Amino acid sequence: MFVLLLILILVLFGLGFLHPLWWVAAAVLLFGATRHGSDRGGGWIRRDGSDLKGYRDYEQRRDRQDRWDRRYSRQNRARWKREDRRDHERRG
Repeated sequence: MFVLLLILILVLFGLGFLHPLWWVAAAVLLFGATRHGSDRGGGWIRRDGSDLKGYRDYEQRRDRQDRWDRRYSRQNRARWKREDRRDHERRG
């Protein structure tokens, strides 16, 4: 797939000497090849082995942990115990 795309870009670049519109088409195709799928770890040409998906999973896990820590922090647990004690006193 990568080789065919590279050949197509080179052909379009070569045709650009006949008409500049082909250079624009080659540039658009090259831009799309490098940027397409960047949210999934890079485009077609990106073969550097980077693992952006793993980092995004890490960020999401870290954010979930931060939300959990804020929600169930010691301060909130103490507030809940006070509220539970007050509810128990009202019922008793």
